[in-house]
Amino acid sequence: MQSLTNLLKYSAVSLFGLGLVTAPAHAVNITNTSDANVLVNSILGSGITVSNATYNGAPIASGTFTGGIASGIGIENGIILTSGDANLAPGPNNQDGATGNNGLPGDADLDGLIPGFNTFDASVLEFDFVSDTGNLFFNYVFASEEYNEYVNSSFNDVFGFFLDGNNIALIPGTTTPVSINNVNGGNPLGTNAKNSEFYNNNDASDGGPFFNIQYDGFTKVFTAKVEGLSVGKHKIKLAIADAGDSILDSAVFIQGGTFSSEPPKDVPEPASMLGVLAFGAFGATSAMKRKQQQKAAKA
Repeated sequence: MQSLTNLLKYSAVSLFGLGLVTAPAHAVNITNTSDANVLVNSILGSGITVSNATYNGAPIASGTFTGGIASGIGIENGIILTSGDANLAPGPNNQDGATGNNGLPGDADLDGLIPGFNTFDASVLEFDFVSDTGNLFFNYVFASEEYNEYVNSSFNDVFGFFLDGNNIALIPGTTTPVSINNVNGGNPLGTNAKNSEFYNNNDASDGGPFFNIQYDGFTKVFTAKVEGLSVGKHKIKLAIADAGDSILDSAVFIQGGTFSSEPPKDVPEPASMLGVLAFGAFGATSAMKRKQQQKAAKA
């Protein structure tokens, strides 16, 4: 396997130099906004009426995005909520530890998902809604710079979608929350992996990057869903934060137009494209700052 990885990297250098392989031209595009109504309207779909939208977090930590298909995350547009700086999301992945530290507190509900650990730099979008069918669906992708080095560690950045107080960001068919320690390729990669069928590796230290996005790993497109809601108004809280410390960003991308009373349409798989070879060459020649150095400096 190692020899194959090396062959791909060296082939990439040759092909890239000949101009036969190029990296994808487009990365995800971020437009910062902390306007709660803009954020909500950017994900709102059919059959849902919303009210009382609020956002709490750093203005730089949230925004809208386009170009998600070309970047490889599997959804074209929507909103991004991060535990740091949303402007760090566009690729290629040329850092092993991109981070924004906003010096803000965490969130009590997120703390409750990881007992024993504190959260920092929370970004929280909340609003009330009414569903005309009694059902709720929306698509999302979770990404993080904590992959892959901090899989199965206490540095387990956390996010949640709290519907009337209950987290609905769950691994399909389970009651297990989506998190770094619950969806990954293992640490080292391929060792003690959990739900790896839902994971996309993009770590330059583990053969990547393969996608035109900065984060070292991200999930497949998940659908949050609840059916049979009671009649009337409900509250949703979309939240993400650093855990254990306040560095190394994580993000959740929520697909535009899918916060709906009807199931979203199918979405394409993340596109690794032929440009993966060029990205492999980039990763092989780039000088990257190690996450362990950042952690040591923070300690």
